[in-house]
Amino acid sequence: MKRPFAQLVGTGHYTPSKILDNAYFEKIFDTSDEWIRERSGIRERRIAEKHETLAYMGTASCRQVLDDAGLTPLDVDGIVVGTASPDRFLPSTACDIQAELGAHNAAAFDVAAACSGFLYAISAAEGMIASGTARNVLVIGGDRLSTIADYTDRTTSVLFGDGAGATLVQPAENGERGVLATYLKTDGRLGELLCRPGGGGNHPPDEQLLKDRTYFIRMAGREVFKNAVRSMADACDQALQQAGMSGEDVDLLIPHQANIRIIEATAKHAKIPMDKVFVNVDRYGNTSAGSIPIALDEAVRDGVIKPGSLVLLVAFGGGFTWASVLVRW
Repeated sequence: MKRPFAQLVGTGHYTPSKILDNAYFEKIFDTSDEWIRERSGIRERRIAEKHETLAYMGTASCRQVLDDAGLTPLDVDGIVVGTASPDRFLPSTACDIQAELGAHNAAAFDVAAACSGFLYAISAAEGMIASGTARNVLVIGGDRLSTIADYTDRTTSVLFGDGAGATLVQPAENGERGVLATYLKTDGRLGELLCRPGGGGNHPPDEQLLKDRTYFIRMAGREVFKNAVRSMADACDQALQQAGMSGEDVDLLIPHQANIRIIEATAKHAKIPMDKVFVNVDRYGNTSAGSIPIALDEAVRDGVIKPGSLVLLVAFGGGFTWASVLVRW
């Protein structure tokens, strides 16, 4: 089937109001605002309060999308959530969002691809559209990484924040606007570089889990950085090659917001100048699957993305997973 057969319609996002700036970490670690900003580009991140569950943030994002699209929750026939920090293991966060939103006609499921989760979820929704299974699929990316970040670990806890964003995937109306290319890739051999060792079926909750802190995120920073740069470059190349385009054709690059140095390396590889790269990692930190949809919504509402804009979305995450989506807005 010739592309595009699916398009993105409407955007929305939710980030908590509570701000945790770098000064907080200066009080609990031997670190500084300058050290954190120099190595990551992050100066603050948002932290969810108890009531701001992932389902709460995702539902709020979806309501904005439906307002943009002029639809009601009953018009939705699919909900796909990309997340690495679901509110609970059973049922899925997508089911909770379906119930809270009142989207009673929608099939709902989660996608676990860490920081690449939003792009993996778009691909799943695109497949639903192409197969005729659905016509209005809400795609949400979000995480509450503050709940699984180890606040005794200086190297990881300073990086993460909370938030969610969403869009709607529908059949493309013509041959011009929509998803032009999608690329998904995984290398499970690198899984131990960025993982949560405990808390699942192999290490269910017990006293040892609390003592060894294996419930929380662990990351081999240097190796993750090296592989992230490589995988993001690959994702850019593959999407552009599929569409027969180059970095010069791209109006806006929205990369996963993990680290400013990774973002800069990705843009340089794709030959996209930094004035065509959307960056908000300084304000939100790494929100995992939430980072791209949050940035996408901000770019749309700020007028950076206009009708006809060629937008390249690219991400990497634990697994290792990496992905890209090229879309004509």
